[in-house]
Amino acid sequence: MPAITPRLTHPLTVEYLSPMAKSQRTAVVLVAAGRGLRAGAGGPKQYREIGGVPVIYRAMEAFSTHPEIFAVQPVVNPDDSAMFTAAVAGLKHEAPTNGGATRQASVLAGLEALARHEPDIVLIHDAARPFVSSGVISRAIEAAGRTGAAIPVVPVTDTIKITSASGDVEDTPDRARLRIAQTPQSFRFDVILEAHRRAAKDGRSDFTDDAAIAEWAGLTVATFEGDVANMKLTTPEDFVREEARLASLLGDIRTGTGYDVHAFGEGDHLMLCGVRVPHTRGFLAHSDGDVGLHALVDAILGALADGDIGSHFPPSDATWKGASSDQFLKYAIERVTARGGRIANLEVTMICERPKIGPLRDAMRARIAEISGVDISRVAVKATTSERLGFTGREEGIAATASATIRLPWGA
Repeated sequence: MPAITPRLTHPLTVEYLSPMAKSQRTAVVLVAAGRGLRAGAGGPKQYREIGGVPVIYRAMEAFSTHPEIFAVQPVVNPDDSAMFTAAVAGLKHEAPTNGGATRQASVLAGLEALARHEPDIVLIHDAARPFVSSGVISRAIEAAGRTGAAIPVVPVTDTIKITSASGDVEDTPDRARLRIAQTPQSFRFDVILEAHRRAAKDGRSDFTDDAAIAEWAGLTVATFEGDVANMKLTTPEDFVREEARLASLLGDIRTGTGYDVHAFGEGDHLMLCGVRVPHTRGFLAHSDGDVGLHALVDAILGALADGDIGSHFPPSDATWKGASSDQFLKYAIERVTARGGRIANLEVTMICERPKIGPLRDAMRARIAEISGVDISRVAVKATTSERLGFTGREEGIAATASATIRLPWGA
């Protein structure tokens, strides 16, 4: 007999439908409208970086890339629009909707924004939980499809005391029955939307999570296995702890170097570090001849001990004739990401008499950062001449050296 899933057809009445009746379409409400005052200075905690990546990016990425999710609906403070756009650049999501005065109001705003898509299942997740895993997300989807309302939990390992107003111990509950609730909390979409609407209509704004609203609406809320790493960032100490944890996980620090050179030929511009630079000559090259990006790709592949640019993009392959070198750099970055790694630093040194690199330095840094998906503070571009010596001194071509420092998990 197939599992059954609930649908709320009356405030306290649940109709059960087979999940085989139609395919399950899953969406996400990502709650990111809070101010995070307990996290200390530095602005809203969801936009602060941890391990060099914005907290909200880490939280959203897990859902945006999950194969069972078709829509991610962010809920943000309208004052944070610019920060939000910058923090999640490159991730797929719905147009953000404005949050309310409370988390509960913000969730309702997100649910209402998703209503036009008519999802079957919705996951509701706090952006301040940046380390949600694909496994927890999959379990959330399965649990909602099976039970209609479910939350991830982890056991309580410490003894809990209930105290009086004066601080005296009044009771010691059995910790075997205690659980720490996490997000994403998962529900049949129509069930939780109707429950939230009822709570708002009744003037109830005191619920601390969505499971509490579901309980109030008369639903049975199931639990599924959470993850101790999926903890909410609340205090400054939380950020310090997680930075240390990430550093220990990505403790395999590697450095690679690269070198490339191209001769001048006919043309009216050069591609240098992803920037089109007007010039009296062009490059003689199979691709666009971007020596800066080519050297950088070799440096990254070297740090990975993963061959060189020629082994991945052989000049004998007509596919790469005239190709834009940004795709080579993206490929190298993806090789790092596929092994669970992160870019720590990228550096390029251009060796030429002309064009002058100084006025273009920041544009080149910005372009490399954009292609690589890293903060510009992790990108350096330098330049030197060869004092009129050699082929670069005679302005017969341009050379570039590069270095890349990456962090990998141990054993990756």
